[in-house]
Amino acid sequence: MNEKYNIYRRIFKFVVEVINLVKLLPKTEENKVIIAQLLRSGTSMGANSQEADGVSSSKDFIHCFTIVRKEGKESVYWLLLLAEINVNLKTKIELLIKEGSEIVAIVSKIISNSRK
Repeated sequence: MNEKYNIYRRIFKFVVEVINLVKLLPKTEENKVIIAQLLRSGTSMGANSQEADGVSSSKDFIHCFTIVRKEGKESVYWLLLLAEINVNLKTKIELLIKEGSEIVAIVSKIISNSRK
Protein backbone atom coordinates (compact mmCIF):
# COMPACT_ATOMS: atom_id res chain seq x y z
CA MET A 1 0.00 0.00 0.00
CA ASN A 2 1.21 3.50 -0.83
CA GLU A 3 2.53 5.09 2.38
CA LYS A 4 0.57 8.27 1.64
CA TYR A 5 -2.63 6.26 2.09
CA ASN A 6 -1.50 4.21 5.10
CA ILE A 7 -2.80 6.22 8.05
CA TYR A 8 -0.87 4.18 10.62
CA ARG A 9 2.42 4.81 8.83
CA ARG A 10 1.53 8.47 8.28
CA ILE A 11 0.81 9.00 11.98
CA PHE A 12 4.05 7.22 12.90
CA LYS A 13 6.06 9.46 10.56
CA PHE A 14 4.31 12.55 11.97
CA VAL A 15 5.25 11.54 15.52
CA VAL A 16 8.87 10.96 14.48
CA GLU A 17 8.96 14.40 12.85
CA VAL A 18 7.51 16.00 15.98
CA ILE A 19 10.23 14.35 18.07
CA ASN A 20 12.90 15.51 15.62
CA LEU A 21 11.51 19.06 15.76
CA VAL A 22 11.67 19.07 19.55
CA LYS A 23 15.39 18.28 19.34
CA LEU A 24 15.91 21.50 17.34
CA LEU A 25 13.92 23.84 19.58
CA PRO A 26 15.73 26.07 22.06
CA LYS A 27 15.06 24.92 25.61
CA THR A 28 13.61 28.22 26.84
CA GLU A 29 11.17 28.14 29.75
CA GLU A 30 8.13 28.69 27.51
CA ASN A 31 9.30 26.13 24.95
CA LYS A 32 9.88 23.51 27.66
CA VAL A 33 6.23 23.66 28.74
CA ILE A 34 4.92 23.47 25.18
CA ILE A 35 7.41 20.74 24.22
CA ALA A 36 6.23 18.54 27.09
CA GLN A 37 2.60 18.98 26.04
CA LEU A 38 3.37 18.38 22.36
CA LEU A 39 5.33 15.22 23.09
CA ARG A 40 2.45 13.85 25.18
CA SER A 41 -0.25 14.58 22.62
CA GLY A 42 1.85 13.57 19.61
CA THR A 43 3.06 10.26 21.00
CA SER A 44 -0.48 9.53 22.21
CA MET A 45 -1.66 9.78 18.60
CA GLY A 46 0.76 7.04 17.62
CA ALA A 47 -0.01 4.78 20.55
CA ASN A 48 -3.77 5.04 20.11
CA SER A 49 -3.62 4.44 16.36
CA GLN A 50 -1.67 1.25 17.02
CA GLU A 51 -4.20 0.23 19.63
CA ALA A 52 -7.01 0.86 17.11
CA ASP A 53 -5.27 -1.45 14.67
CA GLY A 54 -5.52 -4.32 17.14
CA VAL A 55 -9.01 -3.98 18.63
CA SER A 56 -11.71 -6.56 18.18
CA SER A 57 -14.83 -4.38 17.93
CA SER A 58 -15.85 -1.40 15.83
CA LYS A 59 -16.84 0.44 19.03
CA ASP A 60 -13.27 0.13 20.37
CA PHE A 61 -11.86 1.09 16.96
CA ILE A 62 -13.96 4.27 16.89
CA HIS A 63 -13.02 5.06 20.49
CA CYS A 64 -9.28 4.75 19.76
CA PHE A 65 -9.48 6.88 16.64
CA THR A 66 -11.54 9.49 18.48
CA ILE A 67 -8.62 9.82 20.89
CA VAL A 68 -6.22 10.05 17.93
CA ARG A 69 -8.31 12.91 16.52
CA LYS A 70 -8.44 14.71 19.87
CA GLU A 71 -4.70 14.38 20.42
CA GLY A 72 -4.05 15.41 16.82
CA LYS A 73 -6.00 18.63 17.28
CA GLU A 74 -4.09 19.30 20.47
CA SER A 75 -0.77 18.64 18.74
CA VAL A 76 -1.66 21.11 15.98
CA TYR A 77 -2.47 23.72 18.64
CA TRP A 78 0.94 23.29 20.32
CA LEU A 79 2.65 23.46 16.93
CA LEU A 80 0.82 26.70 16.13
CA LEU A 81 2.12 28.20 19.37
CA LEU A 82 5.65 27.02 18.67
CA ALA A 83 5.55 28.52 15.17
CA GLU A 84 4.66 31.91 16.62
CA ILE A 85 7.43 31.99 19.21
CA ASN A 86 10.16 30.21 17.20
CA VAL A 87 10.22 32.15 13.94
CA ASN A 88 13.56 30.65 12.90
CA LEU A 89 11.85 27.22 12.62
CA LYS A 90 8.48 28.50 11.41
CA THR A 91 8.68 26.90 7.94
CA LYS A 92 9.51 23.46 9.35
CA ILE A 93 6.78 23.78 12.01
CA GLU A 94 4.22 24.90 9.41
CA LEU A 95 4.86 21.70 7.43
CA LEU A 96 4.07 19.71 10.58
CA ILE A 97 0.93 21.79 11.17
CA LYS A 98 -0.22 20.97 7.63
CA GLU A 99 0.48 17.26 8.06
CA GLY A 100 -1.15 17.15 11.50
CA SER A 101 -4.25 18.91 10.16
CA GLU A 102 -4.47 16.48 7.24
CA ILE A 103 -4.18 13.52 9.61
CA VAL A 104 -6.98 14.95 11.78
CA ALA A 105 -9.20 15.31 8.69
CA ILE A 106 -8.46 11.75 7.54
CA VAL A 107 -9.07 10.33 11.01
CA SER A 108 -12.35 12.26 11.22
CA LYS A 109 -13.43 10.64 7.95
CA ILE A 110 -12.37 7.20 9.22
CA ILE A 111 -14.50 7.72 12.33
CA SER A 112 -17.46 8.94 10.27
CA ASN A 113 -17.24 6.00 7.85
CA SER A 114 -16.88 3.52 10.72
CA ARG A 115 -20.07 4.76 12.35
CA LYS A 116 -22.09 4.02 9.20
